[in-house]
Amino acid sequence: MKILVVDDHPLILEALHHVLKQLDAQVQVCDAQTAQQMDGLLRDHADADLMLLDLGLPGTDGLALLSQLRASHPTLPVVVLSASDARENVMRAIDLGAMGFIPKSSSNQVMLGALRLVLSGGVYLPPAALLHDGERTPSTAPPVARDSGVTARDLGLTERQAQVLGLILQGKPNKLICRELDLAEGTVKIHVAAILRALNVSTRTQAVIEASRLGLTVDTLAVRAHSRETRL
Repeated sequence: MKILVVDDHPLILEALHHVLKQLDAQVQVCDAQTAQQMDGLLRDHADADLMLLDLGLPGTDGLALLSQLRASHPTLPVVVLSASDARENVMRAIDLGAMGFIPKSSSNQVMLGALRLVLSGGVYLPPAALLHDGERTPSTAPPVARDSGVTARDLGLTERQAQVLGLILQGKPNKLICRELDLAEGTVKIHVAAILRALNVSTRTQAVIEASRLGLTVDTLAVRAHSRETRL
């Protein structure tokens, strides 16, 4: 496993190396401390399995950098690290295609659980981001996807719509979903609309959150992005 880490603080980098070694003793960790170094890292390690990206790099708009990264490397899963866990930043990062948002104040146990969830095809959000208004939860709540037993079929989704939802969970925009599933853009929009109705939400970001609440992951949705045999 190869993981790229982009953070400007040496102590944070050292701590992340320690955490990632607990994730996998054989993991190869490659790091950078600036957006410019990140570009070189991506060129040298195009086969990376995951990137951890600090939103607070000096002289850089972290969310703008995330947007550029997802556009230029759409197949690389990105997990955001941030000193702030403000709900609006969490929602914006997920909307831009991040596979997770981990506050830097998280314990090693929480961070490990979050990374395992993402690597298994899920999306990790801080516990507070999964709650409805007025609910409270301890900041140390374990980052485990809820196992509601609900399947895509239970929600009334077709196999194709389950595939589309799986790709949405990977942060992929409609144009890339069109390419991977060999569908017209209008067809993808129809599927996305059906997914939003099934989850009783109005935006893609809300769909990601609701799918996480239900325990739906890329793996459980059985995405077959290169299949051309599934009917529309």
